[in-house]
Amino acid sequence: MAHSTTLEPTPTIYADAPRTGTWDGGNEPFKASYGKLMMWFFLLSDAFTFGAFLTAYGMIRHKHGVFTGTADKFFFSTAHWPIPEKVFNAFPGLHGMDLPLAFVALMTMILIFSSVTMVLAVEAGHRMDKGDVQKWLLWTILFGAMFLSSQAWEWSHFIGGTEAGLRMADGSVMHGANLAVNQYGPPLFADLFFFITGFHGTHVFSGVCLLVWCFIATTNGTFEKRGHYEMVEKIGLYWHFVDLVWVFVFTFFYLV
Repeated sequence: MAHSTTLEPTPTIYADAPRTGTWDGGNEPFKASYGKLMMWFFLLSDAFTFGAFLTAYGMIRHKHGVFTGTADKFFFSTAHWPIPEKVFNAFPGLHGMDLPLAFVALMTMILIFSSVTMVLAVEAGHRMDKGDVQKWLLWTILFGAMFLSSQAWEWSHFIGGTEAGLRMADGSVMHGANLAVNQYGPPLFADLFFFITGFHGTHVFSGVCLLVWCFIATTNGTFEKRGHYEMVEKIGLYWHFVDLVWVFVFTFFYLV
């Protein structure tokens, strides 16, 4: 006996179907533009790079010995890893005072404030408020420049070293740190400090340059002619990433 089969009707797909804003194979994910999507890809790859550097720092530190005495008995030596509170305890204008991590904490606060002003700049861009975008971008540039200036002072103090210095095996006294010798401990401590904080500082400098360009473009009315301030939002994503990375650098290098 022959059996008849009933075929299900093939659904019709219309090319002009309305977009729902969710990923269903034909729509853009979460309505993200091409520019913002590429920025997220770049930040993801950069996160892997910073993660690799901090992982290397953790492994190298774990390999070296640690000071086993109490903090008040600590002394600098290439035999053990230095205590960060004993290295980064200076503050501009307060010579001779022991202020553990006070200046680094100030640098962190500066970056946090810059993230707030960046958020306000992006929010003003959503409102198409050119004046507010200019104002908050200018504040973000100022905070970024303050952070870079603070990092330059920290580097100069780290390179200059303390007055006591470190007495070497040949009787000479070593002051400060460079890529070959280090008053504060093993040479790799100085190498990692210069490399990791310098790599982050390069990101901050690049961000400040982008913000300056963005401020000039805003002043010239470039984004108003485009009808949106998406470029401010994309640069804001980069700036927030730089601020977030500093939290990990601060934790790994100065606190742990």
